[in-house]
Amino acid sequence: MSDFRISAISLDNESVARRTRAIEQEREVAIYDLLEANSFRVSGSDGGPYRLTLGAEESRLVFDVALEDGTPHGRVMLSLAPFRGLIRDYFLVCDSYYKAIRTAPPSQIESLDMGRRALHDEGAQLLRARLEGKIETDFDTARRLFTLICVLHLKV
Repeated sequence: MSDFRISAISLDNESVARRTRAIEQEREVAIYDLLEANSFRVSGSDGGPYRLTLGAEESRLVFDVALEDGTPHGRVMLSLAPFRGLIRDYFLVCDSYYKAIRTAPPSQIESLDMGRRALHDEGAQLLRARLEGKIETDFDTARRLFTLICVLHLKV
């Protein structure tokens, strides 16, 4: 297994007001999938594995990176502004999708699911672009990280 990977991940609970059971389930699945397979390379690093804490602070997304033994290894902060519209649209489509599952015909559910996946892919691409020169990830890792970024913004 590569040393350029995340071995543990958590969300800064100060960044989130409260989570519903559905939100917790999304978080758990994203973390499980992320830890099963990921590629995460901090620029200028000799390697990990890394422990990552995701949070939000003063309108910025925060990646607190430590080595596996807990030694601080760096902090990357990104403006949340480029993500706001995408996150909002993603949640609108997700909300419609989950409502449609109960009553809509399969064709409508499929269309909403395709839209949801397209927005999720767009979020992963945006995240990779914003992290360029700071942290390198593969597409699947960025996709799972985008899910966790969305969880940070679910204030219910």
